[in-house]
Amino acid sequence: MVPKKVFFTKGVGVHKEKLASFEMALRVAGLAHCNLVLVSSIYPPGCKIIPKEEGLKLLRPGEIVFAVYDRESNNEPNRLIAASVGLAIPADASMHGYLSEHHSFGETDEKAGEYAEDLAASMLATTLGIEFNSESDWDEREQIFKMSGKIVRTTNITQSAVGNKDGLWTTVFAAAVFINDDNLSSDTGKSLVANNKVTLQEEVLRQTVVGQLKNTETDGKLANHREPAKTVIEQAKLVPSTRKSLS
Repeated sequence: MVPKKVFFTKGVGVHKEKLASFEMALRVAGLAHCNLVLVSSIYPPGCKIIPKEEGLKLLRPGEIVFAVYDRESNNEPNRLIAASVGLAIPADASMHGYLSEHHSFGETDEKAGEYAEDLAASMLATTLGIEFNSESDWDEREQIFKMSGKIVRTTNITQSAVGNKDGLWTTVFAAAVFINDDNLSSDTGKSLVANNKVTLQEEVLRQTVVGQLKNTETDGKLANHREPAKTVIEQAKLVPSTRKSLS
């Protein structure tokens, strides 16, 4: 199975129990009704990124869903945490890209996101044979990667949060979620069924109209072949008199 579609989502949850805070984060991300399976970091060739809203509609309750995700939890008041997934896509659509996971303490959205993005881009660059200095900062490497013409896009999705002031567990979550092939088939099947229903309705309507037209034509022909109605006087002449004579 090679996924054809992927979407990105994130969430944050707060609860007195650590596991429950993770559940809350999944609810915000829209994935609490699915069974997530963490997979490694390969972005399939030709995989299409779709909006979160469109992707969530393709998921079914209880479904086993493959995803590249990361999470971080903390119950220390006011402590900053972050979870991020980075993405790097090659210019050659026939080649695979990379996804990376990263979680941290004390990093903002921007810093954690750049780190995850850098990880994905660096892994892809080594695969493509792009030479770069791993000690240089991300901005410099990003320019080298893009100037090579071999990496077409890098991006990230990141969720950060400050620890609950009352010491409740806070969990952050970020993910790249793959859509299974059978979901796409099911979605296509629903469209075909809908189209078939429309076609059937149109056919019934067509047959009804044709039947009405035929009935109208038949009634017209019968009317043309009917004899003219006799007058009341003519009808009276045809009926024998039953009255007796007084004479």
